[in-house]
Amino acid sequence: MSVVAAIQMASGPNVKANLEEAEKLIKTAVQQEAELVVLPENFAIMGMSEVDKVTIAEAAGEGPIQQFLSQQAKKHGVWIVGGTIPVESSVTGKVYSASQLYNDSGEMVARYDKIHLFDVVLEDSKESYNESETIESGDDVVVVDTPFGKLGMAVCYDLRFPELFRAMADVGMEICVLPSAFTNLTGKAHWESLLRARAIENLCYMIAPDQGGYHKSGRETYGDSMIIDPWGVVLNRLPHGTGVVVSDIDLERLRKTRKNFPALQHRRLDCRISYS
Repeated sequence: MSVVAAIQMASGPNVKANLEEAEKLIKTAVQQEAELVVLPENFAIMGMSEVDKVTIAEAAGEGPIQQFLSQQAKKHGVWIVGGTIPVESSVTGKVYSASQLYNDSGEMVARYDKIHLFDVVLEDSKESYNESETIESGDDVVVVDTPFGKLGMAVCYDLRFPELFRAMADVGMEICVLPSAFTNLTGKAHWESLLRARAIENLCYMIAPDQGGYHKSGRETYGDSMIIDPWGVVLNRLPHGTGVVVSDIDLERLRKTRKNFPALQHRRLDCRISYS
């Protein structure tokens, strides 16, 4: 049995202020005995424009945001998933949206670069996003051994691509972290449904911290950060506001569920496909 936490924020363009807020929330999670703390996507900066994150991009393994995450993990003796931070890429004007996992000694032990980029138009709210203008897509599926189980890493828009989660399950994923900044419109329509579906399909825990609130850029994010068990049950959630969602996760229960309900072994992908 382990205790995990998802942090909900409404980050702005001031990195220092965001880190101060994150520090308070990490402390709150630790006070509730969390051993693994997961921050939301873009926790360190939600800029006035998409290029703002490029201007503060850090070299891999260096910079104040990464130092902050390492120091917090070591100080509190917890594992931390640093939501996403902008890490320099080889393409001018672009960054990787990197989700980094730190162990309780403050060492970075895994990094996942967001694969699926949010290039969409939301007609109902007159919003448009084009992440590929400033973000370089990642290529690697990441699952890492931790004291809490085999942990898979994904980010926000990845949630809509079940094949990514199945690829993680194929190499043993038991827990998936999904730092996010879902829009209010898409969150209302799809957030909970997709999270529960990914948990049910892959018989895994989902830890999903979301940005939640109004941002200085005018954007509104959905919130409703939650932790979901392998049967699709929402164990805890925070519908609105800044705060922390904490829950126990039980790997013995997960493994018993997978043994008694072995859907992952029942797949038949070798069937022939015919068209008429």
